[in-house]
Amino acid sequence: MKEEIQLLDKKFKIMIPAEKIDEAVSKVAAQINRDYADKENPVFIGILNGSFMFMSDLLKKIEFNCELSFVKMSSYSGTSTTGQVKELIGLNNSLEGRHVIIVEDIVDTGVSIKHSLEQLSKHNPASLAVCTLFFKPEAYRMERPIEYAAMNIGNEFIVGYGLDYNQMGRNMKDIYVVTE
Repeated sequence: MKEEIQLLDKKFKIMIPAEKIDEAVSKVAAQINRDYADKENPVFIGILNGSFMFMSDLLKKIEFNCELSFVKMSSYSGTSTTGQVKELIGLNNSLEGRHVIIVEDIVDTGVSIKHSLEQLSKHNPASLAVCTLFFKPEAYRMERPIEYAAMNIGNEFIVGYGLDYNQMGRNMKDIYVVTE
């Protein structure tokens, strides 16, 4: 584990080591296992690019039959959210009557999640839930609760474990916070 990293014009220091992330993923997977054990073949939908590591580790800990799919959306530019959501790749699975769990890397203002929920609800699922690795309760502006949050964090800008700064840093197994 590197204590500090440089990505483009920014420096970052270690915030959450990989071991703590794995503990949080195990805990949220246990909650989902309890809640969905009796549901028929739920669908996990990962929001790309950021959720790919979390989705992979989460699904390795899921103990029931399920399906997975991905959609790609973007609402960030540099270190801040744009407030606009761009859907880049759509969904190909039928969700009608299915239990759907949206998997996000991070939920801050909730703009992206609101958009995802609106778009996916048009497919008439039996239920929609949100699972995020990181939740920023201070930044969250939506009324709908987040069902599964592995870790609550402050308003820091973080990278690693799928999260990026201008497409850099996704490959880090630990989470780093910007220092300058």
